[in-house]
Amino acid sequence: MASVHKEFDIHATPEQVWDAVSDFGAVHERLGPGLVTDARLDADTRTVTFANGTVVVERLIDLDPVSRRIAYSIVGGSLHSSHHHASMQALPGKDGGTLVVWHTDVLPEALTVPIAEFVEQASAVMRRTLEAGGSQEPGGSELAP
Repeated sequence: MASVHKEFDIHATPEQVWDAVSDFGAVHERLGPGLVTDARLDADTRTVTFANGTVVVERLIDLDPVSRRIAYSIVGGSLHSSHHHASMQALPGKDGGTLVVWHTDVLPEALTVPIAEFVEQASAVMRRTLEAGGSQEPGGSELAP
């Protein structure tokens, strides 16, 4: 199994970051505007559309406000993974900021590079969005998981 692991700092409080991360149905507005163009929530499942047209269906696995951790899995869509499980955690960071820890396990292994590229770009979009205090103007992107 292949894994992608990313840690990055955001100059916003863990509470602010967790508020956005935990809003499972609003990823397109609160975390990845421009990179994610739409998200539709149906119970514990969201359908996410990316700027390049990729669509994934993700199921919420865990939403833990005490540890500020969310876990989700891709269960459908155009990515065609045989296994996908990701988690993101908002931990206290430097100077009152937040350390975000994002981990993804995926099969087939061939998806590791595109997912790593997506995580890198998504991390930058999340940082800009959350440090600005909310949604940014859509910037579009060709990358998707």
